[in-house]
Amino acid sequence: MKKLLSILSVLVIASMILTACGTPAATEAPAATQAPAVTEAPAATEAPTMEAPADANALPRNETLYFNGLQWSAVVGWNPYSSSMNNALAVTAKDAARVVMFETLYLYDMLDGGSYPLLADGPYTWDDAQTQVTVKLKKAAHWSDGTPLTADDVAYTWDTNLKYASNAGNNFKDFIDSVTASDPQTVVIKAKLGADGKAVNPLMIVSFLDGVYICQKAWTQTLEARTGGDAAKFLADPAEDAVFSGPYHKFFADDTKVVLVRDDNYWGQDASMWGKLPSPKYLVHVIYKDNAAGSVALAQGEVDISQQFNSNVQVLWMNYGLPISTYLPDAPYGIGATLPTAFYNLKSPGLDQVAIRKAIAMAVDYPTIIANAMTNQSATFTQVPRSLMNPTAGEQALYDHAAVADLQWVGNDIEGAKKMLDDAGIKDTNGDGNREYNGQELHYVATCPNGWSDWQAAIEVVAAAGKKIGIDITTNYPEWGVYQTVVTKSDTPLPEGYDIFMMWSDGAGPTQPWGRIRHLISSEFVGQAVNWNGNWGQYSNPAADELIKALPTETDPAKLKEMYTELVKIYLTDVPSFTLMYRPDLFHTVNESVWTGFPHDGDGTNPPVPPMICTDGWSIACLYNLTLVNPN
Repeated sequence: MKKLLSILSVLVIASMILTACGTPAATEAPAATQAPAVTEAPAATEAPTMEAPADANALPRNETLYFNGLQWSAVVGWNPYSSSMNNALAVTAKDAARVVMFETLYLYDMLDGGSYPLLADGPYTWDDAQTQVTVKLKKAAHWSDGTPLTADDVAYTWDTNLKYASNAGNNFKDFIDSVTASDPQTVVIKAKLGADGKAVNPLMIVSFLDGVYICQKAWTQTLEARTGGDAAKFLADPAEDAVFSGPYHKFFADDTKVVLVRDDNYWGQDASMWGKLPSPKYLVHVIYKDNAAGSVALAQGEVDISQQFNSNVQVLWMNYGLPISTYLPDAPYGIGATLPTAFYNLKSPGLDQVAIRKAIAMAVDYPTIIANAMTNQSATFTQVPRSLMNPTAGEQALYDHAAVADLQWVGNDIEGAKKMLDDAGIKDTNGDGNREYNGQELHYVATCPNGWSDWQAAIEVVAAAGKKIGIDITTNYPEWGVYQTVVTKSDTPLPEGYDIFMMWSDGAGPTQPWGRIRHLISSEFVGQAVNWNGNWGQYSNPAADELIKALPTETDPAKLKEMYTELVKIYLTDVPSFTLMYRPDLFHTVNESVWTGFPHDGDGTNPPVPPMICTDGWSIACLYNLTLVNPN
């Protein structure tokens, strides 16, 4: 068997270039709906009576679900208030939060736009004047220490995020006025109001419900006491003692793997929620050195859910007959929702000039990126012209394509880029083949995290484009642990070596596409000490800011289309960043040699379980649908 697997590894690597990373938009806050039971959920399995093995390297395979593509270096900590824990499996909260350890009030489902109750008991309700939202809590919900989860916990969570200027606090402070407990089971969220007396941004209130972890008040006070009220210390604390409400918690973590173990006292087995425990006892993420190693592990059945980009993924089942599949059976194999983007450091010499920024973007060979880096698992920019929208039909209908057609580009336009630079007076004056601006040679470094090889392949194409038009662009690939710290610290200038750098955009969520546009170009993020939201290149445009501010309360479809069209015009004119490809919010490739029951298009689940690696938002329903292929 070992020999066979070794041969398979060689074949897989030889046949594929293995690479890695990392619904219509609502115009009003969508109504929440009651979460139905998981469709055809398997019967509850008896919780194992055996003690958890002391050796994290000897976990029972038939009790363990393995992941890859999320964790690329050792975990820093377990602090649910912090954005700097580098803990992808346990502490990742955005539109559809990862809810395996810490939980949110509701679970977002990207497939139908629904928000289904988790800690909440039933739908949330707006008052008639649309000034506040009321949320009831499930009486069964309790913390890992056995104490009840109450509205006081929710209120204290918000106050704490605000007090310590966490990412959640910074993200929602302009939209939420207060979060209070009217009784132990009732939360009232008052919105900040506009001149019309209504919520400034109802979309962000809904996003709060789906995307912010609720933390225990008593444990939070313990954390405050030991960090002395110092915000930096509070957010940096690794929180090894964190109290949680979710179904899993830390079992083991080092620089080789992260292991979560199921809490068999988890409140969610109550009839008011799932009615049972999730099927796997352990969730494990091995920290692979690169994507090639992770892809081989997937092929060998050592990974059950792969969130890394697997080039030519169809080869795994078509050529080798492996029990591996994706959410969609045919290309592009996943639902395109997000726009990996090359950001410009607008403080780098010359990159304050639109002509230089747009010329580089026009010269990039996007067909090569899509064909090679993405192995055609992305729509092309001919199929879906560039804008600020993802490829879904709902978002594409929100702007006037004809009105911006003259601003769009499909790439590889070397002559057009050269002419643009020449017309701007940005030329090679000393004959060395490299252009100058204000007498200074144009030299830039393009970068992305090491090991994210599809991103690295894209960045190499960007560098090659620069050389074709007389701009020297070299590449550098720092480790993710360093990269994320540098890019997200917006209150200091980006250091040398981050002239052009890749980051993600928002995918699907209750605020989209408004939220994605806000995060790409809103100046509100300029200068933030902790900025995981976006606009990492520090772009500022008052006209864009005004449109972004006005959009959430506009309900007239015609006006919405005008506003979105104007934002696309601004973006394609100023080019503060540029999209390199389309891709899923999360890759979701599964190996069903051990576990089965993963989401697939048309699988009949109701509500539909999205391909979000069985951890994010309503996708966690997958963990209750999983069964063993060979149960005996």
